[in-house]
Parts: sequence; structure tokens; C-alpha cells
Amino acid sequence: MTEIIQHAISTDITFLDTSDIYGPQTNEVLISKALTGLGREKVQLGTKFRFKYESSNHMDVSGNPTYVKYACEASLKRLGVDCIDMGALKELVEEGKIKYVGLSEASASTIRRALVVHPLTTIQIEWSLWRRDAEE
Repeated sequence: MTEIIQHAISTDITFLDTSDIYGPQTNEVLISKALTGLGREKVQLGTKFRFKYESSNHMDVSGNPTYVKYACEASLKRLGVDCIDMGALKELVEEGKIKYVGLSEASASTIRRALVVHPLTTIQIEWSLWRRDAEE
């Protein structure tokens, strides 16, 4: 898998999107291994977190600031980097742990509320052959 990521980077893929739920969590470790020797400056990293693992078979959604900071620290460790280029909270920007704030799968009202707190750099929506809602 790391070879696929390295090939993508060598063919000018510059943004890697991760999440603690992908794998779960193994994708960030794979990206860390793939970046070894390539140089961190070749890519922008984005990650998402919102699912708190209560046990091996149960997850809860959590936007609690304490949990989000914990999740960010865990992602930084798994990715093997000092800073995530895109993340989810103003405080993490102020602490230098992320460069930008973005939202994933957010409603219009959530976007409006977020903009009051901090400028958004990106808004990620699901658009695929199966989900065409964004066109409406």
C-alpha cells in the first residue's frame, strides 16, 4: 500500500485526505511510512475526526473540544508529523497544530456557525456516482 501512495505522490498528487475512521487509523500509519524518505513538503495533509471509540465494536460521535484535541494529537503521532495542513478547530490553529480549518459533510447552518468562529479554507462534500445530492 505504501508503494501506491508513493507512486501517487511521484505523479504529482499533492493532497492526502485521511480520517481516524479509515482503517480505522491504519491509513495514517501507512501515509507516515509512505512519506518516509520522500519529504513532507511534497504533500498537504488533511484529516478528520469525530468518532470516539468506546470499545472495539462501539463508536460515538464526539465534537467535544477535549476529544478533538486528543484525536488531533493521535493523528499527528500516527502521521509522524508536527502539523496537519487542514483540520477542524480554531484553537488547534492557534496552537500551531493545524494550518487551516475545514469541514466535511456539513450542513449550511453548520457552515454559517463555523464561519462566525474562524474562516474556513475548505468544505468537503460527498459527490459520487452514488450520491449526486450536491448538484441539487
